[in-house]
Amino acid sequence: MPTKPSPRPPLQLYTPAERARRDATRWTLVQGVLAPIQFLVFLVSLGLVLHCLTTGRGEAAATVSVVLKTALLYTIMVTGAAWEKRVFGVWLFARPFFWEDVFSMLVLALHTAYLVALATGTLGTVALLWLALAAYAAYLVNAAQFVLKLRMARLQAPARAPGAEVMA
Repeated sequence: MPTKPSPRPPLQLYTPAERARRDATRWTLVQGVLAPIQFLVFLVSLGLVLHCLTTGRGEAAATVSVVLKTALLYTIMVTGAAWEKRVFGVWLFARPFFWEDVFSMLVLALHTAYLVALATGTLGTVALLWLALAAYAAYLVNAAQFVLKLRMARLQAPARAPGAEVMA
C-alpha cells in the first residue's frame, strides 16, 4: 500500500529571535491592551448603530461611537505597525501577518470612508450607518484573523518549565 505523504508542518509564526523580540517589546503589551478595548467600543458602537437604524433615535451617540471606534482603529494600526517593525523589521506586511495586514487595509478604508462621508455630508444618516456596519463586518473578519494567529502562536510556543511566565 502506498504511504500517505506526511502533512506539511504549519507555518511557524516566529523564529526564536522574533519570538524573543516580540516578548521583549512594549508594543506587545500595547496591542494586548488596545485590542480588547477596541472590541468593547465596537460592541457598544454596534449596539448604538443598530438602535439608531431600527428606531431612528440616537444618531449623535451612534456617530460619536463610530468616530471613537475609528480613532481606536487608527491607534491600533499605528502601534501594530510599530510592533511589526520591532519584531519582523518591516512596518507592515510581514510574512506571518501578510493577509491580516491586507485585510486591515480594507478595514481602514471603510472606516476612513465613513469619516470622509461624515465630514463632507455626502451620505445621509441611514447610508452612513450602513457604511459603519460594512466597516464593522470587515473589522470582525480581521479581528477573527488575528485571534486565530494568536491561538496559533500559543500552540507554537516552546514548552515552558512549570511556573515560567511567557506572554504568547
